[in-house]
Order: sequence, then C-alpha cells, then structure tokens
Amino acid sequence: MAETQAAKRLREYETIFLVKPDLTDDNVDKLKERVRGIVGREGGKVIRFTVWGKKKTLFPVAKQPRAIYIHASYLGSSKLVAEVERNLRNFDEVSRYISVKVAEEVDPESRPVLEDLKLAGDVEETRPGGAPAEREGGFRGEDAGEGADEESTEEA
Repeated sequence: MAETQAAKRLREYETIFLVKPDLTDDNVDKLKERVRGIVGREGGKVIRFTVWGKKKTLFPVAKQPRAIYIHASYLGSSKLVAEVERNLRNFDEVSRYISVKVAEEVDPESRPVLEDLKLAGDVEETRPGGAPAEREGGFRGEDAGEGADEESTEEA
C-alpha cells in the first residue's frame, strides 16, 4: 500500500521558455497544446500556462532583442522534465528554456488545474511621450508623504 501512495506523489516543476517574438497568438496556443500533450502522454498534470507576453531581453537571444515568455507549471517525474526539454530543444520556435523543481512529493489531487493566463507584456518604448507622462504623476513632489513622516515621529 505504501508503494501506491508513493506512486501518486509527484514533483512540481516550472518551465519558462522563450519563443520568437513574431509568433502569432494561434501559433503560441499550438505550442502550448504540444507541451500539454507531452505532459499528459508522460503521466504528468499541467497546472497552468501563463503567457507573459512579449518582453525585451537583457541581450539578444537568437538575434532578436525581444521574445515572448511562456511559463508552464506542471506535476510529473524527472523523466517528464527531460522529455519536455528534449521536445523544446527540437521546436524551431523556442529559443531558450529553463526548468526548475518547485516542490517534492505533491499530491496531484490537491492541485487543481487552473485556467491559462495571458498577460500584456511590455509596452513598446517607441510610443511618443510615454515616459515623461508617467513621471509627472510621481510621489516626489507631494507634501502628503512629508507630513505623514512628521506625524509618525510625533506619536513615538
């Protein structure tokens, strides 16, 4: 009986992979479904996919200054992670990936499958007048912050 309980417990992993920035939303969805199929075929359980959107990278990756970031959270064994990474390596759309173990011995029944998320990503820097407008509404010139500090010292 102890063997069946040990077999039910899986490890939780996260994989973040970067795809080419010119991919359409449909192609990103197809890529997610391919990874979801690999996890299901190998006996794992996908918890959630989060598309972080198109972001600027620290340095050019595959000669591109931007990439679409996709975060996958799933349960499985170390063999599953090796299979996911092997497939990501073979996908032409994927330029980088990294997998991290989040937790040991997670009960798959305790982790519900969550709805996939899609975030907006970075705002294009080429918008005229975008940066100065954000700075005008800052906190540095307001008197409320200075008065709050004086009140807190009086109470002490």
